[in-house]
This record gives sequence, structure tokens and C-alpha cells, in this order.
Amino acid sequence: MGKDVAVVGLYCDFLAQQEQSTTNMLGAMLKQLASRGGISKHTRAAFRKAKTEFGGRGLQLPGMVDILKRTITSLDRLFICIDAIDECTPKHRRELIESLREIVRVSPGTRVFLTGRPHIEDEIARCFTKALRIPLSPTHGDIKSYLEMRLDCDTDPNAMDDKLRADIMRIVPEKVSEM
Repeated sequence: MGKDVAVVGLYCDFLAQQEQSTTNMLGAMLKQLASRGGISKHTRAAFRKAKTEFGGRGLQLPGMVDILKRTITSLDRLFICIDAIDECTPKHRRELIESLREIVRVSPGTRVFLTGRPHIEDEIARCFTKALRIPLSPTHGDIKSYLEMRLDCDTDPNAMDDKLRADIMRIVPEKVSEM
């Protein structure tokens, strides 16, 4: 055996788009990897150097990608999971996908799992030509269960009568099915 395997994950939040720059997201992955066994001397030196450079802005995207590539060379397998990548700004999403492509190029043991809505498929396919696509759609039952859960959590239950609730439970699943 002796396989060294790591899993890193991110969730992209629409409400935090400005904070979720490509460098911050790659930094979060690096932090997860560093928590497994410390920070290498090379990584420490790169961060120290970036702080002392003009403006002390910290590590920029090319440096972050380089450190990640160096960090993962010791791993037999790395799984990178990013949920809701479509919630990133287009600029950050493109940079992130291109950075992931560069990481995979130098680390054949790395696998990337991305979730997102269908409108970003072409962006991903441009960088990952061998990507497998698994389309997922909610079932009628999934939609009803979700609606029931949300309606049951309503903070003002008196704002809705039984007829309105029944209409919501009937109409919304129909409209979603038509999409």
C-alpha cells in the first residue's frame, strides 16, 4: 500500500464572490494540504518573500499555483472537489479552471470533481478535454420534499393558508419540470 492520498474541497458561494478570488481559493486548498503535515520550507519562504515585496500584497496567482504544484508532488493521489463553481465570477472561474488544468498537467495522480449548472460546461470542456459529464436533475419528489421543508420552516405560518400552500406544491414542481 503506502499510498499518500489527500482530498481538498471548496464551496463557491454567490454571496462571497468578491472574497473568493482565485488566489484565495487556491490558498484554501493549500491550507487544507498543509494541515496534513506542516508547511514546507519552500512554502514558508515564498510567503515571506511575497510579504516583503513592493506593497506586501502577499502571494499572487502564479506563485500560489507553483506552490500547490510543488506541494502535491509528494502525493500519490489528490482529489480536488469544488462545489458550485458556477457561482464564481467569470474571471475567477476561468482563472481557477486554468490553474486546475496546470496542476493536473504536472500531477497525473490528481483528479478534479466540479459541480455547477450546465451553462459553464463549455468553459470546463475547453480546459479538461477528457472530462466526464454527469448531468443531474431533481425529480418531482425531490422538488416536493424541498418545498415542504422550506414551507414548514416559514417564520410566519399565518401568512399562508392551505389553498396557497396547495397551489405552491402543485405549480412549482410543474414549472421546474418544464425548465
